[in-house]
Amino acid sequence: MSKVTWQEVAAGVFVRRHPELELNCGLVVGDRRALVVDTRSTMARGEELAAAVREVTHLEPVVVNTHAHYDHCFGNAAFRDSQIYAHAGAADDLRATAEHQREQVMAHLLLTGRPELAEQTQQTEIVVPFYLIDSDTEIDLGGRTVHLLYGGRAHTDHDLAVAVPDAGVVFWGDLVEQGADPAMEDAFPLEWAQTLGSLMDRPQVHGAQIAVPGHGEVVDADFVLTQAEMLERLARTLEEARRRGVRDLDALAAECRGLGLQEATVRDAAMRVLEAAS
Repeated sequence: MSKVTWQEVAAGVFVRRHPELELNCGLVVGDRRALVVDTRSTMARGEELAAAVREVTHLEPVVVNTHAHYDHCFGNAAFRDSQIYAHAGAADDLRATAEHQREQVMAHLLLTGRPELAEQTQQTEIVVPFYLIDSDTEIDLGGRTVHLLYGGRAHTDHDLAVAVPDAGVVFWGDLVEQGADPAMEDAFPLEWAQTLGSLMDRPQVHGAQIAVPGHGEVVDADFVLTQAEMLERLARTLEEARRRGVRDLDALAAECRGLGLQEATVRDAAMRVLEAAS
């Protein structure tokens, strides 16, 4: 396995892609501080990330969690002395679901023969972000401003995108996925495309050509637009079926076949629509 290293995608803007889930973490270096985007899935992995940050810069780190799923924020314990930003909904969600997420992850790790990682997950302290926002927020890193942007409900009800306008880079978190379908388990499939469109229209995002998805390879603005168009087709298909009175899960999922999505994805999306309507 090749060594995990930072990829500098623009001047002072780095991406570190990890083998687990092809997870991307980000680092934006200013003159006085550096912003870390997401913290990985356990305290031990967060500590590894923190050490990797120090290999690039010894500036004070500031952290943002793009959302409250374990793989993006359970590493917060390694950054507990830093300012940790997130949407207010992410803090609420993490308080409500962290232990359930932990149980699910541990069960999967044990089932797939990874007891050491399951033990790491069990021992990880959950550190809830405490610099909470509910609208667009600027962070001054010294000579460089990053923008935490909220566009509405999508992959969760609290996703943040992180824009670095001077570098033409946007960290999208799981609002954008490369190499896998957009994950629908906690999603709002009727709203996701609209949220992406709102964010793409922001002046801090408009014109940015480097797009960092939550998982997978770094992509470009055209990839984000194509994914938004696919999500719009999914939303339109689900909405039209719902208007026709389709209420059965299998029937609603069947309406979405042919959109280029995996069966599990369309079933999760259909389930979310039915749950919202109930």
